[in-house]
Amino acid sequence: METNLTLINKERPAKRKVVVGLSGGVDSAVAAYRLKEEGHEVIGIFMKNWEDDDEGCTAEDDHRDARLVAGTLGIPFYTFNFVKEYWDRVFQHFLAEYGKGYTPNPDILCNKEIKFKAFLEKAMALKADNLATGHYARVVYEDGAYQMLKGVDPKKDQSYFLYTLQQNALSRAMFPLGDIHKSEVRDIAKKAGLPNWDRKDSTGICFIGERNFKDFLKGYLGMKPGVIEDPNGKVVGKHDGLMFHTIGQRQGLGIGGPGEPWYVAAKDTDRNVLIAAQGKNHPILFAPALQCSDLSTTTGAPLPLDSFIQCKIRYRQDDQACRVSAGPEPGTYLVQFPQPQRAIAPKQSIVFYQGDRCLGGGVIDTALREAEPNQVAG
Repeated sequence: METNLTLINKERPAKRKVVVGLSGGVDSAVAAYRLKEEGHEVIGIFMKNWEDDDEGCTAEDDHRDARLVAGTLGIPFYTFNFVKEYWDRVFQHFLAEYGKGYTPNPDILCNKEIKFKAFLEKAMALKADNLATGHYARVVYEDGAYQMLKGVDPKKDQSYFLYTLQQNALSRAMFPLGDIHKSEVRDIAKKAGLPNWDRKDSTGICFIGERNFKDFLKGYLGMKPGVIEDPNGKVVGKHDGLMFHTIGQRQGLGIGGPGEPWYVAAKDTDRNVLIAAQGKNHPILFAPALQCSDLSTTTGAPLPLDSFIQCKIRYRQDDQACRVSAGPEPGTYLVQFPQPQRAIAPKQSIVFYQGDRCLGGGVIDTALREAEPNQVAG
């Protein structure tokens, strides 16, 4: 069913009908609790995104806890099945990129295609005013547009994973935890009598759960063994597949010998060769620039080009100064850094900021290790 997700008026009504994505975890539970305390009409929805026949996936436990939370809060509770949408729009892309030796972040695509597209359309079909989740981020209306801001807790801010949200989605999105710290959430849940107040936070990707990530991937993609070379082309080890390694990774290389530890520096996907270097600060691990594409902006306005802004090339990284300019081909962008960046990983995301404001982001194509010095100085 197609739903017209037109922008709502910037003056949101004081009391709204809000659909909340209840995951079974404490964050989404407290999000629902806070909305109900504010007087909104709250509906709890559990999203089933994965067939949980395999061991390790906690979907059944998640569903039980989400239902218990809804019962405790006295709100309606429903389950929406997005298994097909998740497989088609997220998991197949995940497999395709890993099969090529890359390590993308499926959570970003899930937010774009499932939570704030398929799920949002379902919420609007229920005549809801807004869709809320337990993400640590904020939405405000400023300068004639909806703006996504970082969550006030710098250790939990999740705007990095939400950079693909555009104006239609942001006009409907609510993030009730964006203005509090994680340390407050469990206290709120306990005082409210929520049944999952002490449940351990989930980590990683739902469809992997507690299973071994390498074994999970092998079941779908098999093994693609090759050699590990040092920066000079000398063979120093073997790998089971480029997909099992991330740029900057130290653990799991199996390279012995004297000297400093080895780190993944690059991947030669054409030759199926992993390139590793000794020492955390080996020069090959650093680059002064990168090229990205598939740019998405949150503000409805183009990204400010040829001026200094901030960015992150991975989650939890401190903001880094950068300057963005048009790339060599249409739809590509050149990002240059005053300070060379370590472990730039193709197919992961770069997200741009001005202070607390998330401007959007793109997908990293490649690290660029040659650039004009005066272009990157700042």
